[in-house]
Amino acid sequence: MTAQEIKKSAEVNIYIAKADEALAALGYTEHSFAHVTKVAEAARDLLLALGYPPRTAELAYIAGYMHDIGNVINRVDHAQSGAVMAFRILDHMGMEAGEIATVVSAVGNHDEGTAFPVNEVAAALILGDKTDVRRSRVRNEDFATFDIHDRVNYAVEEAHTELDIAQKTLTLSLTIDTAISPVMDYFEIFLERMLLCRKAGEKLGLRFCVTVNGQKVL
Repeated sequence: MTAQEIKKSAEVNIYIAKADEALAALGYTEHSFAHVTKVAEAARDLLLALGYPPRTAELAYIAGYMHDIGNVINRVDHAQSGAVMAFRILDHMGMEAGEIATVVSAVGNHDEGTAFPVNEVAAALILGDKTDVRRSRVRNEDFATFDIHDRVNYAVEEAHTELDIAQKTLTLSLTIDTAISPVMDYFEIFLERMLLCRKAGEKLGLRFCVTVNGQKVL
């Protein structure tokens, strides 16, 4: 079972699209193919850069690509719903049981309300997911009606992660337009996510850091 097979799965892609439709109706930011592909690639590339086996990195890609399908059921407990859905899909497609266990554990442990980096794949998924902050995820086109999540995401002009293997750090660097959203607003809604990233980094032997407009804040 390869990542390309998962990406080409009509079933998986329908669930991703329909889950994003549900979140759009609820007023959430974009969680469709742009998001899940970015998360999948980030999780895979991080593990490869750290020297993990290519198959472990591929499982991280699969988990990243499938991690939000549970939103098609409900936003509440979507990680656990998604894990059950992923189990059924991957089992039906013939994936080996041990690999299914790794993927569904990662999917079921990515939402900050209940998440924990239970394995390396889960840690990489958390880091890929929680660092995807960007203006293009905002759906609302009426600035006057932005809520705090819209403002914070829209205020992020640039975001990228940098891995320093020698220093064993993973740094999320953000450029925020403070005229749109104060830096404190970012941490008001994302602090729990950033602390989860710290735990995920520790699982991979890394120190997770955040810089905003060139200043280290975490």
